[in-house]
Amino acid sequence: MTDLSERFAREAPSGHPNVAPRDAATLILLDRSGPVPKVLMGRRHQGHVFLPGRFVFPGGAVDPRDRLMTFGSPLDPRAEAKLMRSVKRPNTVKARGLALTAIRETFEETGLLLGTKRDTPPKVPDGEWSPFAEHCVHPDLAGIHFIARAITPPRRARRYDTRFFTADASAIAHRIEGVVGPEAELVELVWVALDETKRLELMAITEMVLETLHEQIAAGFSHDLPVPFYRMLHGKRIREML
Repeated sequence: MTDLSERFAREAPSGHPNVAPRDAATLILLDRSGPVPKVLMGRRHQGHVFLPGRFVFPGGAVDPRDRLMTFGSPLDPRAEAKLMRSVKRPNTVKARGLALTAIRETFEETGLLLGTKRDTPPKVPDGEWSPFAEHCVHPDLAGIHFIARAITPPRRARRYDTRFFTADASAIAHRIEGVVGPEAELVELVWVALDETKRLELMAITEMVLETLHEQIAAGFSHDLPVPFYRMLHGKRIREML
């Protein structure tokens, strides 16, 4: 883990004016139906300025409308409590909004709608949530696990305070085709065996979170497990537990 922490600290070019990190969320879809666990990863377009050609998990910055999205079931209270630690003005609406951001970003980048299909549509805010109403998919937060948090080191071109979530592949309620392709943000999606992810060209933080996922699965994958929080403080790499 030490080598990965050092890579995390120096990986992106520094020297930019320091900016406050934006709240963001990422979702790791996990398929444990076979003999080995697999995760869903997408390869970014080579034309992107940020992480061109890299394999990543779907994710992005919080949209204020995410907090307005309705859901079929709430977050586990243990996950919710961890999401409210080490934040300014903690509240349950923000915590749930982060999980909803991960679900929305997953749809936007993969075309996968996560949740439960019902006979009636959920109430949705304007914008990217409308397909959930169209296909009567209600986000299910009870199936979301919070497994890691990381803040981009200072003086990078882009800084995020990212929460990493997981959900089981069985949460896929509907798929819209054509979202992934040669000219899209993600040019392909692949299910990768968890043990095989080290063969891919990944960001250090991605590898660190995958190691955490390994550890959590081995320990029973409970909401009671501690959640690592990676950041830089006074020039030092910090890994604390939430």
